[in-house]
Formats: sequence, structure tokens, C-alpha cells
Amino acid sequence: MLNISDLIDIQTLSESSELEFKLANGKDGTGKLPEDFWPTYCAMANSRGGYVVLGIQEKKGKFNVVGIQNVEVVKKQLFDIANNKKKVNVNLLSDHSVKVLDIEAQSVLVVEIPAARREQKPIYLNNQPILETYVRLHEGDRKCSEEQVRRMMAEQVEDSRDNRILKNFDMSDIQIESLQAYRRLLSVAKPGHPALELGHFEFLRSVGGWAKDRQSGQEGMTLAGILMFGTWEAIRDAAPNYFVDYQERPEAKTELRWVDRICPDGTWSGNIFDFYRRTYRKLTEDLKVPFELKDGIRQDETQVHTALREALVNTLVHADYSGRLSVLVVKRPDLFGFRNPGLMRIPPEQAIKGYESDCRNRLMHQMFLMIGAGERSGSGIPKIFSGWKWANWRVPRLHEKSEPEQTLLELSIVSLVSEETAAILNQKFGSKVDKLNELERSIVITAAAEGWVDHERACQLTSLHSREVTLALPKLVNHGFLIPHGSKRDKSYTLPGVELPSPDEVFAVNPLSLNNIITDSRHMITDKIGLITDYNKLITDNGSIRDEMGRLITEKLPYPCIDDFNLLHEELQQRLYAISKPAREKRRLPNEAMDKIILELCKGHFIPLSTIAMLVDRTAQNIREKQLSPLVELGKMSMAFPHAKRHKKQGYITISQP
Repeated sequence: MLNISDLIDIQTLSESSELEFKLANGKDGTGKLPEDFWPTYCAMANSRGGYVVLGIQEKKGKFNVVGIQNVEVVKKQLFDIANNKKKVNVNLLSDHSVKVLDIEAQSVLVVEIPAARREQKPIYLNNQPILETYVRLHEGDRKCSEEQVRRMMAEQVEDSRDNRILKNFDMSDIQIESLQAYRRLLSVAKPGHPALELGHFEFLRSVGGWAKDRQSGQEGMTLAGILMFGTWEAIRDAAPNYFVDYQERPEAKTELRWVDRICPDGTWSGNIFDFYRRTYRKLTEDLKVPFELKDGIRQDETQVHTALREALVNTLVHADYSGRLSVLVVKRPDLFGFRNPGLMRIPPEQAIKGYESDCRNRLMHQMFLMIGAGERSGSGIPKIFSGWKWANWRVPRLHEKSEPEQTLLELSIVSLVSEETAAILNQKFGSKVDKLNELERSIVITAAAEGWVDHERACQLTSLHSREVTLALPKLVNHGFLIPHGSKRDKSYTLPGVELPSPDEVFAVNPLSLNNIITDSRHMITDKIGLITDYNKLITDNGSIRDEMGRLITEKLPYPCIDDFNLLHEELQQRLYAISKPAREKRRLPNEAMDKIILELCKGHFIPLSTIAMLVDRTAQNIREKQLSPLVELGKMSMAFPHAKRHKKQGYITISQP
């Protein structure tokens, strides 16, 4: 249960997205459970859980303890409604979930909302799962799309997604060369396995590629069998959204330029087993293997090989192949990246600890285990983390994105503490860093190595609960290790003396008045105080600089910024209106079409969300959730201020593709 004793605790804990403050006064001021508690209850239950503190007023980041006069009345209302099936479909609360605290002589109610189990989701209101299911985002509670709700329902009833029996598929849909290659690997891993004596069909049945439902009597090829060993035509019929992609990129950038690629292109089967074999060779071909003996035999693999193999298998067996995204594996000079469609079935922090697993595609997982690829349930992610620790590389980053649903694993091959980072830490703090605990030290090292750290990034450095991170950050600030920037959930941290471009600093200058600009016939620019510059830059009388199109230029950003649409040159305004015209004229556009429009709008300059929303005539929330966030995650766009993701003046720019 959350421990809060004063306003300092409240202010500190407010940075977490797992905490919400609400009033509970009612019209007469004596106490009433607020109606907006229940969307938050659903959202937290459908996400990773959290806390709601009733009796606290929050305004613009300021907190006031109002308290609840009749706290037992509110507590009774809470349980009465939670047990009312007409209001909420599942009650996750117990007596241990609710605690009354006294803060500044006022009673407040802390409600701990646990994360619902996969079998309980979706949690929804008013008997309307499609319309009233919510999930938790940084900005608060958001209604789920119908697609998200139906995916939760599918996850609820299907312990394993790949054991579904497919109609009208047979051995002609199997790539026999893939099956034979699998048999060869099995013979190496387990030479005496009885399945090796069987014919192709019986062998496939023995490993789970063909099954019989004993209740219905139906038998046939399983989804696992087709995805693992199928032909490309069969895979497309069984899983229309299926796509696997390996890219080797030449630079440490998010741009999509690649020098080597493996994806279904008609030259190979395209199935998961062949993708695994081809991709694993690519991932490990440049790894150095130090001379090491075990029982007198030289070892040909390191813990890094093991970690990469587990990361690849983990990505393939946990993927939701009904999702909109592809499986993506990236190799860059600075990292290995793995993405699979679908959220994790257990919290990331639990996966890092190990000992608990809920695999989405259990038949495929078993197929990999039989040939010695992959780890037993619950031990895979710890193997990855220990392999990276063995190599003294930065802590892996395991995290989720909810729109579109995906799980990401980033394995940096940069030293945890490079000579440069160690020198910085030694210069600033001397031996003080050595006295920090493991979490605190990881946070400080990450801030030094990556330039900044925020609550989300710090949570990815540990298997501890996010509350521990929430409490560690202000402690590091108080002891002089970190300097905070921004407020609440937009807060980021740097080492002392490190400055990040702040949106408020960049846009602190007064807006440029168009009346201050006069263009003469020689295309020279003269302002009212007589400053003359070239055609590409306009210097205003308040010191701000703009280009000939009226876009703000600042040394704090690498590209021009559209901070005020009304100050743009008419030519640029008309061009942006023309690009976005299809979106304004048609309310329903496919995501791909809207993506294309927004990528074109953001070429060559940063544009704030408000301007993009105005141009395409959509709400800002709609554009952020459906276009901007996914495009940033896909590496097609970047942000002007990545350390202040949710700032209202955040700008977006298209990453140029060669």
C-alpha cells in the first residue's frame, strides 16, 4: 500500500503515471465517490494497476489536501458500486485495497487498484465493453478502440494463440525443406528423440504442428505449424497481418536506411523457423568469441550469443500475429533492437525478475525448446539481462507501447561505463557514486551516458517496482547528483551543469510581428531598426531569427520550427493547406493515408501538435495517439524535445529517408 504522510510525498509521487488524485466532496461537501473514479479504475486495471488518492485537489501541479468529511460513507459507496455488475463487470478490490490516511489533519482515502489478470480483461463499465473500456496513458484514461477490446477478449479465452486448428490446410501447405532442417537440428540437440524415426506428417503431429480437438473431433494443421514451417501462401491465408523483418542499418540512427535485409520477398519461405535461422546468423556473425575452455572443450558461444538467441526466440513466440505491426529485428553499430506486435502478458518488471511466464504462442515456444533454442518459462529475460551484464554493456531496455500495441527490447552494445562517462562522473562526484545503491547508480550512469533520464527510462533499469524509482529520483536531486527539468510527468533529469533545450526557453522570445518586415526589390530584408540580412534569415527587433518563410530559427534546434502558423509566409501556408486538404475533406481516412499526409507536412521543420491538428481538422489527442506516437516509434519522425515528450509545445519532424 502507498505510504503518504505529507504534501512532499504527494508532490514526489505525482510524477508516476500509476497515481491519480481526485476530490471526493460531493455537492454538500461531506463526501461522495466521484463518477470519474470508475474510468480510472478500468484504465488502471486494464494496464499495470495503480493508486487513486481521494480527498486531494490538484490544480496546475499544485496540491491541496481537502480531505473527506465522511470517509466511511465514501468507502461504502466504493464497495457497493464495485460489486454492482451493472456498473463494472469485475470487482478487483478487497479490504486490503483501501486505506484511510491522515494528512495535515484531514482524512484521505487511498485506493490500490491491482492490474487485472489476462483472464479478467477487459474491465469495462455499464455492460458496454466496446464503448466503455479504458486503458491508462501518460495523459490519463483513454477509451479503447474496438480493435483493442476484441484483442483483449481473444487473449482472455486463448491461453495459447497458436494452437488454433485451421480448416482446409494440409501437408501441401508445409515447406518440406524447412521441416527437414528442423529435424536436422533436433537430431543434433537430441540424437535419440523418438520423433526422428517418424515420417514427415507424424513428425509434424508430434511437435504440435497438427492437432485434434477431442471435444469437437476436429483435427488439422495448427496455426503454429503453418507459421513455423508453412509456405508463404499458406501463412498469408492463415495470418493476413503476418510479416517478419530483419534490417541491418549502417548508422546509429533511427532512420530506416538499411544495408542488409531479410523479409518475405519470394526468394525464401518466409516462415518463422527459416527467419529464425537466417536472422540469428546475421545477428551473431560479427561477435568475437574469446578463448574459453569448459571441461577441456573450447566454447564457441558466449553469454552474448545466448542472450541474442533468447531475444530473437522471445520476440517470435510472444508476438501477436493478428496485430497491425510486423516483427522487426534491427542490428546497428550501437545496438540490437527487437519488436513484436502485442503487449506483454505479464508486467515488464516481473519478466525481468523471472520465474513467471505467460507465453502467447506456447506450441512454437515448445518447438524452439526441443532444438535447444530459447529458455524455459520465466528464465528468458533474466538470461538476456545477465548476458548483457557479463559483457559490461548498458542495461537492456524492455518496454511497451500501447498505440499500436507492441513490445520493444533494446540491447545497447555501448559500455555501461565508458572511459568518457567514468571521467565525467569522477570529475563531478568523485567517489560519492560508489556509495549509491544499484538503482541510484544505474540512474546516474544513464543520465551521464545518454544525456538525460526520466521516470520511464529509470524504470527500465531495474526490476524493482516503479514506486522505488519515483522515490529514488528526488533523493538523487536532494544529494546533488541530478538536476530536474520540467514538472510532474514531463519531468526529466540531467547531471549538474548539463543543459537541455527546453521548449519554454526556445519559445521565450516575443512573436515576430509581420509589420516589422519590409522586403525590397533586391530581395534584401530590412526591419524597422535598420538591420539588414540576406534572404534566408530575418532578424527582428527583439532578437529572434526567422527564415524567409517565417519559421523560427534557433541554435537550440537543428531545424527551423513553425511556432506560429499566422506568421508564416503565405506561400508556405498555402503549401501546407494543400498537403492536408484530403484530410480536411474526408473525415475517414485510412491510417496509411493520414500517415503520409503528416509525414509530408513535417518535412524540413518541426511542427507542434496543435498546428498539425488544425491543418488536418482532427483533435490533438486523435493525431497524437493514431499518427504521431506510432510514427515516432517506427523511426519515421522525431521530436524536438524527446526529454519532454508531453510538453504542449513539443515539435515533430519527419526523418528524411535516402
